[in-house]
Formats: sequence, structure tokens, C-alpha cells
Amino acid sequence: MNPSFVRLLVLVLTLSLAGCADRPAPSSTVQPGGERLPLILVSLDGFRPDYLERGLTPTLSGLAAAGVAGEGMRPAFPSLTFPNHYTLVTGLYPDHHGIVANRMEDPALAPKSVFSLGDRDAVEDPRWWNGATPLWVTAHRQGLRTATMFWPGSDVAIQGVRPDYWEKFDASLPPERRVDKVLEWLDLPVGQRPDFITLYFEHVDTAGHRFGPQSEGVDQSLRQVDGALARLLAGLQQRHLADRVNLVIVADHGMTLTALDRIVFLDDLVDIDTVHVVNSGPEAELSPLPGHEAAVEAGLLALHEHVACWRKEDIPARLHYGSHPRVPSLLCLADSGWLVESRADLRRELSKGKPFIVGRHGYDPAVPDMAALFIAKGPAFRERLRQPPFDNVDLYPLLTRLLGLVPEPNDGKAETLAEILW
Repeated sequence: MNPSFVRLLVLVLTLSLAGCADRPAPSSTVQPGGERLPLILVSLDGFRPDYLERGLTPTLSGLAAAGVAGEGMRPAFPSLTFPNHYTLVTGLYPDHHGIVANRMEDPALAPKSVFSLGDRDAVEDPRWWNGATPLWVTAHRQGLRTATMFWPGSDVAIQGVRPDYWEKFDASLPPERRVDKVLEWLDLPVGQRPDFITLYFEHVDTAGHRFGPQSEGVDQSLRQVDGALARLLAGLQQRHLADRVNLVIVADHGMTLTALDRIVFLDDLVDIDTVHVVNSGPEAELSPLPGHEAAVEAGLLALHEHVACWRKEDIPARLHYGSHPRVPSLLCLADSGWLVESRADLRRELSKGKPFIVGRHGYDPAVPDMAALFIAKGPAFRERLRQPPFDNVDLYPLLTRLLGLVPEPNDGKAETLAEILW
């Protein structure tokens, strides 16, 4: 889309919203006449806030300048896709909602006791998700209509409930078609139109993994998702909804660069045949095999360069991690840009003919490169406001307030983002 047109479109939208600036907008989406204004929650997976500085995203940059822009939203630990997307819609740390990693094990869920992103049978098994109540389930139970144009967990019958409108995840569906589907839902008559909509794009994350955060590949993905957001704004403008929709745009985590010469090998710390490794990479989660507990702990818990290891009960409290049964008994966390792997796992990865994954996330949420995007624009939000860094669990109380919902028990602090509303 032509950048000049995009800048003009954002200006028009900003001016249309400015008419609301002289009166307080309600903190929920229920208007005095009974009309409910939709809330659209957009995820740009892997989008670091500093990506806006590249000059490639006129739509997002215009929204950030005119609305509320976060200086960096801190992900929950581990800073991975599925745990953080579920945190965003439950307000719970992964240790509390149960999606503790992108790959995890739970013997209580036998015979399908391993969860991984590539296993659709496991991903669609509600038993992995039922430990928390996502926003679309709460909204449904409190009388709202919901729609999800992708979101981790949204194509699962969690606690027996699905969104009113939903799509099974399909990475091949172009961003434009995803936007068009959201606009189709907004074309439904009042009473059928969803009050809460999610919209998900994985493209920046995919490019970051493959090419690294400073790559032309990421630049291309930034242009792609920005064009999709321009298409969404144009569609709202055409439907006279530009000043009647609250838009919240987030990411789940950031991205940093790794290299083959920055790997701590587990084999150098312990006898690899004495441990069961559940996860490896920026963070490794593992358990000693029976009879080897003392030797494995002695090897891992000693001081090592570029990696720190803890028993699950000793994981630093600031990570809010280690109490859930799905967390293995030992955690090793690499320094930013480093990996902790076994040599066998690395050989297996490279033997598949795929290039080494140069961009990674999963590190300590305090690492600057793990920071996630946050932008909010709409009649409920103040204008031209910068929001200091905050924890992503604090987003959930904001979303429930916007929707006029009674929130589920959560780990978020409602006061953190209260001042960004009129």
C-alpha cells in the first residue's frame, strides 16, 4: 500500500477520533444508547517495539504517535509464543494457567502426555488448556459475542466453550484474507456482530527466527503486517467504524540473535544419558533419571559461564515460575543470545536439512530484546500518550474493563494501565 496514502489514512482517523477528546469516553464498550463498541485485539507475534524505529511501518507508527504507545511490554517467563498468548487473554502467569512452554509434558494426560506446537491432536486437546479461562470464554458466559481470527487456544473447546466465530489456524492464509474475515464479522447486524475479536499474525516472528531480527527478511515482514493493519483501518473507515472501535495491538515477546558459536552444551555439564530433556534452547527444562539425581544436580547447579540452573523450587521469584506440575525439576536459563542444548539435539536439528534458527526468544523477560509491542487507539483511550514498561499480565484487567466484564481471578494489576483510559 502506498506509504503516502497510509499516512493520510492515519491522519484522517486521528482527526475523527479527536472529536471525542473533549468528552470522557466510557471505560467499557457499552454506550449510553445501548450500543456496544467492538474491541479488536491484534497480535503481531515477535514484534519488538524498536521495530517501529525502522521507518517501515507507517500505519503502526501513526497509531502509536496518535494513541497510546508502550515503551516495552514485558513478557511472562518463558518468553515463548503459546505461554504468553495465553497469559495475554487470562492475566495469569504460565505457571498459573498451565501452558508452561511451547513443548511440555504431563503424565496425568496419558496416553497423549506430550504437548508440542506441531502436534495438532495435542494442541486441540482441551485438557491442556482447561486450567484457565480465556477472555472469549468469560465474554461468552457474560453474554457477549466473540470471534477469533486465530489465537493460540482459540480453536479449542476450552471448558466446553468455543468463540461464536472462529477459524482453525492456517499459516497459509494471507494477512489480507485474515483482515477481510474480521471485517466480514463487523458487517454482521447488531446482535450478531462480535463484541470481542482477535486477529493474529505470525509473520514477523517467523522471519525473525529464520533470518534474525536485523535482517531484510524481518523488514519485509514488517511491511507486510503494516499493510494488513492499513487494510483493517481502511475497512473500518469505509464502515464508519473508525471512531467506534477500540483497537489494542500487542506482541507476545521480542527476538534476539543467536549463533552456533554461542551454545552451552549440556553434555559438558552432565552425563546426557542420565537426564530426560523436555526443552532446550534459550532455556532447557529437564529431569534427572531415577538414581542420578545427586550427580545431575551437582553438575548443573555449579557455576557455569553463560547459563544459570536451578531446582524448580529455587527459580528466582521474579520469574513467577516453578510451581506447576508441568514444570520439570530443573531449569537452565541461558544468557541473552546464547543457547543450552545437547549435541544430539543440535545434530538432529541440523540433519533435517533446515538452516540453524538464528533468531530466538524464551529468555529472561528483563532482557531488552524480549520486550513486546503495545499500542492502543480508540474512543476509550487517551491520545499521544507514552506508557512506561509494564508486565503483560496487566493487560487482562484493561481488556475486561473495556468489555465491561467481571474478570476471572488473575495476576494482573488493574491500576497499571488505568491512566491510559479517559
